[in-house]
Amino acid sequence: MKIKIALSITAAFLGINCSLLAQTDTKAKGILSEVSKKYQSFNAIKVDFLYTIDNPQAKIKDTQAGTLLVLSKTNKYRVSVKGQELISDGKVQWTYLKADKEVQINSVDPSTNALNPAKLFTIYEKGFKYLYAGDSKNNGKEYYVIDLAPLDDKHSFFKIRLQINKQTKLIDNALIFDKNGNRYTYAIKSFSTNVKVTDATFTFNVKEHPGVEVVDLR
Repeated sequence: MKIKIALSITAAFLGINCSLLAQTDTKAKGILSEVSKKYQSFNAIKVDFLYTIDNPQAKIKDTQAGTLLVLSKTNKYRVSVKGQELISDGKVQWTYLKADKEVQINSVDPSTNALNPAKLFTIYEKGFKYLYAGDSKNNGKEYYVIDLAPLDDKHSFFKIRLQINKQTKLIDNALIFDKNGNRYTYAIKSFSTNVKVTDATFTFNVKEHPGVEVVDLR
């Protein structure tokens, strides 16, 4: 699959003692609870974002623009990035490669280790410890900075750093650190709520794409 929607946390946690976590966890939990409440108040969300993969050692850096549609309180999503689409109705996932005229079909992995684009803004709710890492300012906006670390070391990533807009209580930036040295950044450019979507938005209709090759990997 050519699209990877990933989220992560870092080695800095290895040097943080238990007492420090206990001191800062309460504030981080309070901020994240406000964020979660805000997102749950929306029916459907549309996000325009910039996705950057950066690996200094391999001299790789690439940025792409993308769009994410999420039906709140479900596992339904649709992601579009550079000629590719990742679509799911919560049970089936379609990966549409436009240039190749190919669609790959997979069953959705229900395990907690599977990263789900529909949970991009609420990934922290289960399976993570979190730490309030301070405040930051960027382009006149003020942010809370919170680091997340997965409780299960089977994840491909070890840290996620979130920048949460103090005024809107929304995530504006997520930086993911994986174990292979890659850093993935999701920078939110625009955020629309309660957009109009239908069930068809979150499925792939083969009949509407004549000539497409179907690769069923279920």
